[in-house]
Amino acid sequence: MNELDIITKSNGEIFPKEGKNLRELYKHQKTAMENLDIIDENSSYSTLVVLPTGSGKTYTATMWLLMNAIDRKKKILWIAHRQYLLDQAAETFQKYAYSEVITSVSSFRYRIVSGDTKHDRAININSKDNLLIISKDSIGRNLSALDCWLKRENEIYFVIDEAHHATAKTYRKVIDYIRKKVHNVKLIGLTATPFRTAEHEQGLLRKIFTEGISYQISLKELINRQILSRPIIESYNTGEDYSQYIRAKDLERIQRFDTLPDDVMEKMIENSVRSKFIVEMYKENREKYGQTIVFAMNITHAIQLTTVFHEYGIKADYVVSGLRDAVTGVTRSSEENHHVIQQYRNGELEVIVNVNILTEGVDLPKTQTVFLTRPTVSKILMTQMIGRALRGEKAGGTKNAYIVSFIDNGLDKIAWANPEFIFEDNNDFADTDSDYEKHAVRLISIAKMEEFAKMLNKSADTKGLEKIPFTKRIPIGMYMFNYLEEEGMDISYQVMVYDSTQKAYEQMMNALSDIFKEYEIDQEYLSQQILETIAEKCREMFFLGEMIPAYDKNDMIHILKYYAQYEQIPEFYSFDYIEKSKIDPCVIAEKIVEQKLDPVQKAAYINALWNNGDDNLLRMFFGKQKYLYDQIDREILRITAPFIFENDDNVVYGRKKFEDMSLYEIGKINPELERKLRKEAFETAKISDGKYVCACCKRKFDSRIPLQVDHIIPLNRGGKTVSDNLQILCRYCNGEKGDK
Repeated sequence: MNELDIITKSNGEIFPKEGKNLRELYKHQKTAMENLDIIDENSSYSTLVVLPTGSGKTYTATMWLLMNAIDRKKKILWIAHRQYLLDQAAETFQKYAYSEVITSVSSFRYRIVSGDTKHDRAININSKDNLLIISKDSIGRNLSALDCWLKRENEIYFVIDEAHHATAKTYRKVIDYIRKKVHNVKLIGLTATPFRTAEHEQGLLRKIFTEGISYQISLKELINRQILSRPIIESYNTGEDYSQYIRAKDLERIQRFDTLPDDVMEKMIENSVRSKFIVEMYKENREKYGQTIVFAMNITHAIQLTTVFHEYGIKADYVVSGLRDAVTGVTRSSEENHHVIQQYRNGELEVIVNVNILTEGVDLPKTQTVFLTRPTVSKILMTQMIGRALRGEKAGGTKNAYIVSFIDNGLDKIAWANPEFIFEDNNDFADTDSDYEKHAVRLISIAKMEEFAKMLNKSADTKGLEKIPFTKRIPIGMYMFNYLEEEGMDISYQVMVYDSTQKAYEQMMNALSDIFKEYEIDQEYLSQQILETIAEKCREMFFLGEMIPAYDKNDMIHILKYYAQYEQIPEFYSFDYIEKSKIDPCVIAEKIVEQKLDPVQKAAYINALWNNGDDNLLRMFFGKQKYLYDQIDREILRITAPFIFENDDNVVYGRKKFEDMSLYEIGKINPELERKLRKEAFETAKISDGKYVCACCKRKFDSRIPLQVDHIIPLNRGGKTVSDNLQILCRYCNGEKGDK
């Protein structure tokens, strides 16, 4: 080796292992491979293999490709959106490349390409590479780097991991490029997310994987076969509150990088009450939970929890990976970690606390429970952590798997990954569309429910709300969707839709295609500037006038990010099935007054409703019992002492004229006036054929999308925001005017 060279795992040559692969294929994996054998008789195809979380998607695909592609000297292009998935694929090919399945070649070359420094660059792709494992965005930006690799190839195998993301623009661009370069493309999508039967949910995915699903098995079937454990999801609220430590600037960083601020983690770790609560929950359920893996935040947390477990007489130890102990300054060696893991395997330990080491690749079949003491926004990490307990009885594991989350107050503004999401897409929780919608509603993020609850809270300005019956203030449904950030992070988001905003959202969704065309947007990831610009255009066009709650720019930006990626409007889930009277505090208040309940009886009655409500709707919609109490007390006062709500102001404040404000300022105070002024400006610009004319360039436009309302005389020169001083300019003329 040259003294200037270093060994890199980003590329290399794999030689078949001698001996026998001791990992046996399960029946579902064999059937999946047999079905692929059948479809592989076609010269080209595009199909999906749907295997639930924990059932061995990567292993199944790798074994089949080793026999049917590598052994036949056919090239493989494997694409995923996360670095972890790339590494996992490469490691699986290396680990299971046995001579018993590769009989015709003496070796094969692989290369991993991504933006990560430990991986290779697209420019280094070599025509001699047999297996390319590439991140979606790296190849999407460098498609021509594939030219030398594809040259003179008549047939390639093309795998998309996590294929439910394949409808994203970059994936579609790569697929089209490959198909133009190679005559026979054998496209295989791997996913745990199957098609649903509803026509409106098939969309672009059906167009990409035209042969549909070559193999699918449900989570329920694998549980019934005892290959996977039956997941039982539980959660405990620690009762601790960290809201004062979470700053607005922290939220985006947490969402993007999946790390809590250091000072927040320190507070959580220093909190002995929280640690004791976690350990006490294990002790109280010791027999049920059995052998348990605890996922801690860092090494200090792992050591602290282990100490508390010992104090409670529970056999526990910790393992950590590559992290320095802040107290001793040393790191546990791999030998020490191995010893602890072996003790756990032998049943000498009940609990093993870990940091960054037991998320993958370690076989601990007797694990019955995982404790999630650290929140995560990553579905990948959540899946890895949960997967440690999913090994079923036939696979040498357990019948049930307990997934136990510990929830802290004040951290609910963040869209943490929900363990239920890992299992929801297998359709085992919903046999009918109605059941599925109910399940979707139960997965509403706490942050979204607090949005509703805080809107009702007495500390807010509720004068506008009080004009509207309570049942009209309840959201009528939600848009629920997932998309990928440019860094590869999965984002789950929900937009609540209310009676006053339903029509606006419907009109906006129908116009998105035209808006994106007008702004000539073709990229998958949009700059913050263009997101803000289009969000404001949508507000001006669709969200003017009195709306409760008011327009939320953040909701719009998430919708735009999703649409830019998939060119589809998100799915809408209706709350029509909810019996709204059951969550109406007015009805509850009337009963309390009618029955003359004293404070103790009142508290008992409300607690009974809170704990035993139909489908826990009260808890779902109010988030915290405090918000429900506030509303009930407010309604009781309205019934018993209405005079309290009479105005008793003794101060006369100064006045500011609307005509001296910008349209945006007017909209925040009087949205109806803003809507009226904008409408009048467009009516003035409309000509006989129904088109609009730009007051500057005189061009005619069929739609309002490229047009903007502008002041003839600017406000800073004495102009007023009145109809006579407003004109319509196309955005190009308005931009030039602004530059001047």
